[in-house]
Amino acid sequence: MAMVYISRRAEFCASHRLHNPTLSDEENCDIYGLCNNPHGHGHNYKVEVTVCGDVDPKTGMVMDLKVLKELMEEVIISKVDHRHFNLDVEYMDGVIPTAENITVAFWEMMEARLEGSARLFEIRVWENDNNVAFYRGEGGSLTRHPGMAEAVKRGQRA
Repeated sequence: MAMVYISRRAEFCASHRLHNPTLSDEENCDIYGLCNNPHGHGHNYKVEVTVCGDVDPKTGMVMDLKVLKELMEEVIISKVDHRHFNLDVEYMDGVIPTAENITVAFWEMMEARLEGSARLFEIRVWENDNNVAFYRGEGGSLTRHPGMAEAVKRGQRA
């Protein structure tokens, strides 16, 4: 059988604040600059999910792209579109919402829901046309900082 990779891309708008509640306000400002704005800032994101697998001899597909589209909508887009990652997205609770961490979070959510013979290969997240993070399932899980949402709401350190 031929191993084939297929991808689906979607777009969403969301805001976030890059802030580590274990650091001082000065350290956060030095590390994150304008991205540490107390009120956050937004992006028009793109997310691309790539799955791989053998081509099914009956259907000629690795996975029905319509099914992948619906899964991405349910698992990712419906949870983040027009939301604030720090305040409104439950699975980002306590996570510094960098593109890198968002990508890992999306992987964890998609991997838990993917069914059938297709396997998750890669997730890419673009904050803009120039900045992209991608993850292929290597490594551990997300680092969570208790009290982050409250610190972001106050616009200061936890």
